[in-house]
Amino acid sequence: MDSMTDGAGREPSGSAPPHPPPPSFTRRFLRFAGGYWTGENRVAVWLLTTALVVLTVGQVVVPVLINIWSERLFDALEQRSMDRFFTMVGAVGVIIAFNIVNAVLHLLVKRRLQLGWRRWLTAKLMEDWLRRGRHHQIAYLPGDHDNPDGRIAEDIRITAEMAIDLGHSLTYCAMLLISFTNILWMLSGRISVDLFGTEWSVPGHLLFIALLYAAMGTTIALLIGTPLVNAVNRRQSYEADFRFGLAQVRENGQGIALLHGETAERGRLSSLFEGVTLGWHGQTRALSHMMLFSATYSVLSAAFPILVAAPRYIAGTISLGVLMQTAQAFQQTVGALSWPIDNLARAAEWRASVERMLRLHEALQQLDREVCGDGADHIVVERSKGHSGLSFRGVSIDDPDGKPVVHGFDLEVRRGDRVLIVGDPAAAVRLFRAVAGVWPWGRGHIALPADTHVFFMPEHPYLPHDSLRAVLAYPGAPSSVDDGKGVEALDAVGLAHLSGHLDTVDRWDEVLSVPECQRLSFARLLIRRPDWIFLEDATDSLDSQGEADLMALIERTLPAATMLTIGNHAGLAPLHQRRLVLERTNGAVTLREDPQNQPTAASAV
Repeated sequence: MDSMTDGAGREPSGSAPPHPPPPSFTRRFLRFAGGYWTGENRVAVWLLTTALVVLTVGQVVVPVLINIWSERLFDALEQRSMDRFFTMVGAVGVIIAFNIVNAVLHLLVKRRLQLGWRRWLTAKLMEDWLRRGRHHQIAYLPGDHDNPDGRIAEDIRITAEMAIDLGHSLTYCAMLLISFTNILWMLSGRISVDLFGTEWSVPGHLLFIALLYAAMGTTIALLIGTPLVNAVNRRQSYEADFRFGLAQVRENGQGIALLHGETAERGRLSSLFEGVTLGWHGQTRALSHMMLFSATYSVLSAAFPILVAAPRYIAGTISLGVLMQTAQAFQQTVGALSWPIDNLARAAEWRASVERMLRLHEALQQLDREVCGDGADHIVVERSKGHSGLSFRGVSIDDPDGKPVVHGFDLEVRRGDRVLIVGDPAAAVRLFRAVAGVWPWGRGHIALPADTHVFFMPEHPYLPHDSLRAVLAYPGAPSSVDDGKGVEALDAVGLAHLSGHLDTVDRWDEVLSVPECQRLSFARLLIRRPDWIFLEDATDSLDSQGEADLMALIERTLPAATMLTIGNHAGLAPLHQRRLVLERTNGAVTLREDPQNQPTAASAV
C-alpha cells in the first residue's frame, strides 16, 4: 500500500496544497456589491453618502438638544418660572423646525442612494444573466440558483434598501452612544462605595449600570433570536417556491386551460402554500419568544433609569431637571446599545436575500468558468471571413453533466444548401443550440461566414407581451416595421386578419393558436430576410398544405438563403437537397449524411 506520508508523518513534497478556505460572507458581498462606490459614478455616489452621514449627524443632534432642553424645562417647572417656560416653548419650536428640514432631506438622500444602488445591482446581475444565453444555460446547472427573476426583482431590492437602512441605523446608534455616553458620565458624578471597610469613589456609575443592563439584554435577545434567523431563512425559501409556482401557472395558462388542469394546479399551489403556512408559523413562534422578552425589556427600559437616579433626587443632590435629563440620557444610551435586539430580524431577512442574490451571481460565474475558462472543454463558435459556409470540425455535443449526446463529427454546409435533419429530436435541438452559441457543452469548432445574418425559428416562438408591430420586429425596434411591410408579411403567411392590429398590445402567445404563432414566426422571418435560416420543428403544428405553402414562400422570397430544417414530416423531404440522419446507438447519437440527393418519403426517419 502506498503511503501518503513519510516516516516523520509529513506530506510528500509533491502533494497538492490544501484548498484555501471559502471567502467570508462580508468579502463575497463587498466583492459583488461594493463596486457601486468605485464605479464611473463614484463621485456622485460618495457625495450622496457623505450627505447621508451629515444628515445622520443632524438626527443625533436633535435628541441631544432635547436632552438639554428637558433639563431646563423641568428646572423651570420646579421653580415655577413662567418666563423660562415660554423660552423653552420657543426653543422647542426651533428644534422641531430643524428636525423637519433634516428629516425630509435625509429621506430624499437615503431613497436616492437606495434606488441608485438597486439600479446598479440589477443592471450588473441582469448583464451577467442575459448574456450569451446564460439565462438558458443556468437552468441546466445544479445548485441553489432557482427563480432568478425573484432574486433579481425582490432580493436585490431587499439587499439595497435594507443594507442602507441597517447601515444608517447602526451609524445613528453609534453616534448616539458616543454623545450620550459623555452626557451620562458627566451627570453621574461620583458616588462613594464602602467596600471591605474602605470607601471608594466611583465616577460614572450610571454609565456602567447602563452598559451592564444593555449587555444583559442583548445577550438574552441574541440567544432567543437565533431560532428567528433560521425561521426567516426557511420562510423566504417557502415564499420563493410559492411565487415560482404562481409564475408557472401564469406563463402556461393556455396549456392548463386546454387540459382543464385547474384542479391539479390548485392542489399543487395549495401544497406549496402549505409550505408558506409552515414557514409563517415557524416565524410566528420565534417572534413570540422574542416578543415576550421585548415587551418586558421595553417597559423596564423606560422605568429603570428613573428608579436608578431617583435616590439622588430624593436626597436633594440633584434637581428635577437633572433627574429627567439623566433618565433620558440613560434611555438613549441603552437604546443605542440595543441595536442588535431591534434589528436582529431585519438583519436575518437581509442576509438571506443577499445569500440568494450572491448564489445566482456565483452560479453565473461558475458557468462562465465552465464554458469560457482557460482549459475548459467547450464548443467554440466563431465567425470568420475565411469561411463561405457552415463548418463543423471535430464537434461533439454533451449534456451539462458530461454525458455524451452526439459523437464527434465533421460536416460542411455550403451557402445556399437546403439541409433536412431527421432522427433523434433531442440531439437535433442541441445541435442547433450549439450553432447558436447557447449550448457550449462539448468540444470542437463551429465556423460561420462573417457578416452573416442568421435567424433561428424554434418550435414555440417567443412572442413578447407588446404590440404586434413589436412582435414582428423583435428583437429589433418596432419602428423598423412600417405599416406596409407589416401588412405585406402578415398577408403572405396567411394572417391577413391581423393586419389591422399592428399597434394592438396583447398576450399574442395566448390570443393566437399554436399554428398562428408559427405563421407569425414566418412573418418575422420575411421581415428580417436572413442569409441563414434554422427551422426547429417550426411547421409541426401546420397541416401539410400550410407547411408546403410556407416552405414555398421561403423558396420564392429568399432563394439564396441557406436553410437547415429539423423535422420528421414526410412532406419536408422533397423540399431539401441534403438529408442528415441522427441515429442513437449505445446511448449516444451519431450523425451521417444520406447519400440520396432527393430522399423519398419512405426513407424519412
